[in-house]
Amino acid sequence: MTRYRYSTATTLDGFLADDDHSLAWLFKQDIDENGPGSTDAFLTEVGAQVMGASTYAWVLEHDRDWLPEIPTFVFTHRELEAVNDHVSFVAGAPSDHRESLESAAGGRDVWVMGGGGLAAEFAGAGMLDEVVVSIAPVTLGSGKPLFGGAFDLELKGCDRNRDFVVARYDVRGSLSDS
Repeated sequence: MTRYRYSTATTLDGFLADDDHSLAWLFKQDIDENGPGSTDAFLTEVGAQVMGASTYAWVLEHDRDWLPEIPTFVFTHRELEAVNDHVSFVAGAPSDHRESLESAAGGRDVWVMGGGGLAAEFAGAGMLDEVVVSIAPVTLGSGKPLFGGAFDLELKGCDRNRDFVVARYDVRGSLSDS
């Protein structure tokens, strides 16, 4: 069964990037690429990924080769360049694309890569099962938030990977559902 998983890194005060979309804070952190929360291990369980236009634009500007060769759905209303045959552009609510996302994933998981607003849209649609967050010992004071909305999460486990605390949560639902 396909699960929807938001896996990302954040600062201790809950920001994915600074106000200028910079991830410079992230690349200064010490991490074991083969340790808990590693992207390579995570990708073995993933068949498709989704991201917002800002995340996609950042990847294009900084590391085009980083995109894994799996079906990639970019939620956007902008005109953007597809860097390979795996990239598709979609608009609308996550639920509008559930069937095509799960088909593309081929029975594996869907990585909700980010940003935080898109992850919240998936959670609001009942399409987010897990949040995996690597928390760095950095504070920014402001920036792009980890998550939008009010959701109830259940801690399922945590590990340490050098500078990072890697926490795994199940998504219970919206706090407005309680």
